[in-house]
Amino acid sequence: MNRRRIVVTGLGCVTPLGNTVKDSWDGAVAGRSGIGLVTRCDVSNLPCKIAGEVKGLDLDKYLSARDIRTLDTFIHYGVVAAKEAAADAGLETGEGLSDEQSERYGCVIGSGIGGLSYIERTAAEYAKSGHKRVSPFFVPGTIINMPAGIVSIELNLRGPSFAVSSACTTGLHSIGEAARIIRYGDADLMLAGGTEASICPLGLSGFSAMRALSTHNAEPEKASRPWDKNRDGFVMGEGAGVMVLEELAHAKARNARIYCELVGYGLSSDASHITAPNVDGPYRAMSKALSDARLNVDEVQYINAHGTSTQLGDINETNAIVKLFGEHSKKLLVSSTKSMTGHLLGGAGGVESIFSVLAIWTKTAPPTINLDQQDENSLLDHCAHWARSMPIEVVMKNNFGFGGTNGCLIFQRFKE
Repeated sequence: MNRRRIVVTGLGCVTPLGNTVKDSWDGAVAGRSGIGLVTRCDVSNLPCKIAGEVKGLDLDKYLSARDIRTLDTFIHYGVVAAKEAAADAGLETGEGLSDEQSERYGCVIGSGIGGLSYIERTAAEYAKSGHKRVSPFFVPGTIINMPAGIVSIELNLRGPSFAVSSACTTGLHSIGEAARIIRYGDADLMLAGGTEASICPLGLSGFSAMRALSTHNAEPEKASRPWDKNRDGFVMGEGAGVMVLEELAHAKARNARIYCELVGYGLSSDASHITAPNVDGPYRAMSKALSDARLNVDEVQYINAHGTSTQLGDINETNAIVKLFGEHSKKLLVSSTKSMTGHLLGGAGGVESIFSVLAIWTKTAPPTINLDQQDENSLLDHCAHWARSMPIEVVMKNNFGFGGTNGCLIFQRFKE
């Protein structure tokens, strides 16, 4: 039995590099940092004072005044990214969809943490004034499935609609699970990705307490430095990335532009520790993705890595890549766009999958910036400092998360 083929036909994102796909990708290819001092809240008493904030987003173009007021920022970002992706795909949405289309279109948009800043504000208000000051919008304004819920309502998507929450693998898992829904015939088109907005005192304090965040506050733009000897932790980012996945025949029937094909998805668990990674888990996720794609290791040209800029995580991913790819690992480009965006947590897999798709579409591998002194324990080609033009047929995308969760996607240039 032939598998249903799945193609990418629309892209949408909001990132520290820009509020559209074009601006975000242009920033990534230019090697521009989106990281700066935190302006969103008072961090004067915190060890980490830097983050990758979204800047200048005009929510009035995308959301009602009530939704802007009553929904957490992570929901705002997810809705904005999804609407850009739908428009980019040339989709009829809302009242324009027929009943048959509406029932065959769905949405999987997840978040690793959800409405943390809204929760923080509400807890403070409750402590000060009691339960009568808690908004009736508090629960729907913070729960993790609400980006998918709002997108489904506004775009009239009556197919599968739910959220994945698997820490920093969330966005990638959302795309992979949406692809499976299409592959198994439960939908013809899905919007999928991840969103996060956890830059608030509570979020920064929690990761600081784990000593996970960089404290390179004097030069924020240089703080995120995957595989550099002087890396001292990740930099929190915020934003969302959503793509339109579509069954091939359906896409061709409406004459959709096809960016590339999603051919492989693999996932695994370390089953060893909630925060410390091991090599075996990522290795198995990547191996399963290649097997699902029916590709050999020597057919991959570029890996958009998880690459968070932590001491342990960066080398663990390197070791897993070398274990799987062997001698071919010397021919791979392996870069981390987190060096520019920071770590978007549950939104990372969505945005970085979009960057992976665009690497194929534009034949350009985005760089790892700030890689001034490469760690001698990672001798891979990390595309330091500058983007590289090259023929790219196959891209691997990795994301890993707390709890020992691992995910991998394989994108391939579309061929009939």
